Amino acid sequence: MPSGDGREDYEAFFTRYDKAKYRLEPHIPECLDRLDVAGRRVLEIGLGQGSEAEQLIRRGAVWTGVDLTETAVRRTASRLVLRKLPHESLCQASVLDLPFPDDSFDVVFSHGVLHHVPEILRAQREIHRVLKPGGELVVMLYARWSMNYLVSIGLVRRAALLAAYPLARLGLLDGSRPLLSAHVSNARQYGLMRYLRMSTFIHRNTDGPNNPFSRVYDLRRVRRDFPDFGVRRAEKRFMHAPPLPVHGLAGERALGWHLWVRLSPRAR
Repeated sequence: MPSGDGREDYEAFFTRYDKAKYRLEPHIPECLDRLDVAGRRVLEIGLGQGSEAEQLIRRGAVWTGVDLTETAVRRTASRLVLRKLPHESLCQASVLDLPFPDDSFDVVFSHGVLHHVPEILRAQREIHRVLKPGGELVVMLYARWSMNYLVSIGLVRRAALLAAYPLARLGLLDGSRPLLSAHVSNARQYGLMRYLRMSTFIHRNTDGPNNPFSRVYDLRRVRRDFPDFGVRRAEKRFMHAPPLPVHGLAGERALGWHLWVRLSPRAR
């Protein structure tokens, strides 16, 4: 944990980050308000900058967190210490091998992480193992039936790349659009038509062109990839489909990018 001016730098960073995050995604605190976490042991998988960790702890969760990366663990630890947020445990670990006994948690929460796990069947088995009978898994997964996937990624971004690719080969594409340039570079590596297949293109169009793996989900795919769980409730939120100017418009319940799913573990 930094001392002196370093503490002030971290405090300013977390304040700015949370303000920007929840201005963009105001539905997150609303969704967390509906979870029953007060006094319950909650495991969060995937930590980012620790924003949801703080939200859960302030709602009374007995919180434990894991992340695959040392950076996320260190940042979250700094937030918890700086803001004097009580918690049970924080460690660097994989969802494929969680370092906890069976039946350890009342709730497992994961926001925007599990759709990046190729070995999802193994991951959901590990989550099932550490959840108590009668517990709950709460996940946010990218939505297949969304404006972002169907229109922005499926049509607009692919069309933009098709138009830009020959210009780049002629040396006529300037560097003013770095994301598009990165996609052109990927297309050169994979081959343009192979890269444009949605089975490939989706990986590079959720969390940046260097993102290695992503899935999108509807409830049928949730049931397929989480067979040890039953779906209790699901809703779509977050009308967001860059570069289309739809952010914040009506329609998120039908075409939102974030699919929030609450699942119950099946009996072993």
